[in-house]
Amino acid sequence: MREYAADPPVEETVGDALRDAGHTVATAESCTGGLIGSLLTDVPGSSDYFDRSYVTYTYDAKLDHGVTREALDEHGAVSEPVARQMARGVRDRAGATWGVATTGIAGPDGGTDEKPVGTVYVGLAHAGDWGSQDSYATVVHREFDGDRLAVKEQIARAALTRLETELENIT
Repeated sequence: MREYAADPPVEETVGDALRDAGHTVATAESCTGGLIGSLLTDVPGSSDYFDRSYVTYTYDAKLDHGVTREALDEHGAVSEPVARQMARGVRDRAGATWGVATTGIAGPDGGTDEKPVGTVYVGLAHAGDWGSQDSYATVVHREFDGDRLAVKEQIARAALTRLETELENIT
């Protein structure tokens, strides 16, 4: 799982940034199946900033972790509203500074013309200080090429890179 890794890999640099900021992160992963959490915990000392990871692969699992039935019905699991709700839900359930969520189609099957294999929505939710009204959630849509494992790695690394960029913007 290092084909798409930078040197140093993003799981190390984002970990350093989280630690330096005194922030924590939790993940809700669908298409990545826990890979983001795995990458984060590959780094010694990650318990300083990594709280937990939920693998919410099915509709029922997403419902159990804060995604509304209406969002799933109206938009489908692979969508911006679902990624946003997943990120907010994991952030709030964990009491973490950051929630990171992925929902997409890793392949080789399951794609459509509208949502081809490699489609992903990465949700990122930040918890501002109480009363500051600085909490927010964003979602980016991306498409990746490759086989299932390549797509999953690219998604996981893109999600961590997105987190690192947001950390740089607020600290």
